[in-house]
Amino acid sequence: MTPLLTDLCVIEVSAFIAAPLGGMTLAQLGAEVIRIDPIGGNIDYRRWPLNAAGESIYWASLNKGKRSVAIDLRHAEGQELARALIAAPGEGRGMLVTNLPAKGWMDYDVLRQSRQDLIMLQLTGNPDGSSAVDYTVNCASGLPFATGATADPVNHVLPVWDIAAGLYIATGLLAAERHRSRTGAGQKVVLSLADVMLATVANLGFTAEVEINGAGRQPIGNDLYGAYGHDFATRDGRRIMVVAITDRQWAALGKATGLSERLAMIGPMMAVDLSTEGGRFAARHAISAVLEPWFAGRTLAEIRETLDAGGVLWGAYQDFVQLVGEDPRFSTANPMFSQVDHPGIGRFLTPGSPLAFGAVPRQEPGPAPRLGSATEAVLHDRLGLCAHEIARLAEKGVVSL
Repeated sequence: MTPLLTDLCVIEVSAFIAAPLGGMTLAQLGAEVIRIDPIGGNIDYRRWPLNAAGESIYWASLNKGKRSVAIDLRHAEGQELARALIAAPGEGRGMLVTNLPAKGWMDYDVLRQSRQDLIMLQLTGNPDGSSAVDYTVNCASGLPFATGATADPVNHVLPVWDIAAGLYIATGLLAAERHRSRTGAGQKVVLSLADVMLATVANLGFTAEVEINGAGRQPIGNDLYGAYGHDFATRDGRRIMVVAITDRQWAALGKATGLSERLAMIGPMMAVDLSTEGGRFAARHAISAVLEPWFAGRTLAEIRETLDAGGVLWGAYQDFVQLVGEDPRFSTANPMFSQVDHPGIGRFLTPGSPLAFGAVPRQEPGPAPRLGSATEAVLHDRLGLCAHEIARLAEKGVVSL
């Protein structure tokens, strides 16, 4: 945790990736993030991957540093407790993040009756409020047809739109809180997963390329669009990625491999200018053909030594096992990581925020909570309920302790 937002308290009612990631991003910066969870857990509480005991590693990883209050939101008393927590008085409170339908008791206009300066950020699927998930949004983005090496669409295992939406959620909530601190006014903020996708593909120029040039991006495998970049096999069965965008990087690649003269011959032969990114992209197949034997004749360790010494921009492909076992950046040598015990899951390397602030030292990241582990404390501290009343609610099945 980085203790910058310790004066903020955010209530989260969510499932899946984007909204929990937004809440976790705020928690990693010091905000108190209280999840309101259904008794027994939400739809993603047992989502894969699981450990041997059936506990969700996925859920624990996305909810680090939060507190969990287990309430039956189907019950009228449960809804009233949730409304009270969301609208709890105090500076830096009165903020809700959700990706669930904002209707009934959770309608913004209903909730703000208890707190006029309420900030509510709701994530929807499509701009019209209809449902969508990362895969149904991604298939419409155009990117699956620009991924891979054939005309067949290729889905990406990375849920990029959920991730981007989660970061937008954190940014949007902080912007709304800053507006409230200046004006005293709360507001409802709506973000759709589809709009995150549409804004991103437009911001990256994919759509303007169609409108201006009349053509869409075609799949080019592991080459780098508009510059030189390619993947190569090594003698010991590994693969690496080499990139040369700038003139310095291009010169370093030729010098390190000892192939500068042979690479320079490609330009006149193909009538392209290899001093430009576009020229190197046009000649990428010929360039790769010259470089391929050099990489195929050397081990990864030999390549690493030579390319690092020569200042070449490159990286080794790693599967998840290799990342955990071989990459020194994924270790406690990186101050972002700590070994943390997660209840029900076990001890594993856990990241805090990737942001490193010069004025505030990092603190060890917190574990994900056990479901309902903060119910009693939060109901007592935030709502002033006595032990007898909390026990009555638990016996009635409104809350779980």
